[in-house]
Amino acid sequence: MDLPDNLIELQRAADEEGRKIEHLDDGDRERQRNLWFEAAARVQEAVTRYAEENGLDPFGVEKQLRQTARHPPHAEG
Repeated sequence: MDLPDNLIELQRAADEEGRKIEHLDDGDRERQRNLWFEAAARVQEAVTRYAEENGLDPFGVEKQLRQTARHPPHAEG
């Protein structure tokens, strides 16, 4: 499945928000967790819309998206 760049970018942005939590103290961690959840909700909404528009299973789209965003293919050259 060839996913659009905007979906991949949304997933990577959500992943980055999640990684930021590790380095924060309790007060900032809660604020960052909320930012992460908001970013993840945007990804979920975009995945659902993309799946519906293309007649695809949203769970399959989400699985492929996470794999593509987190483990991009290496450029040959």
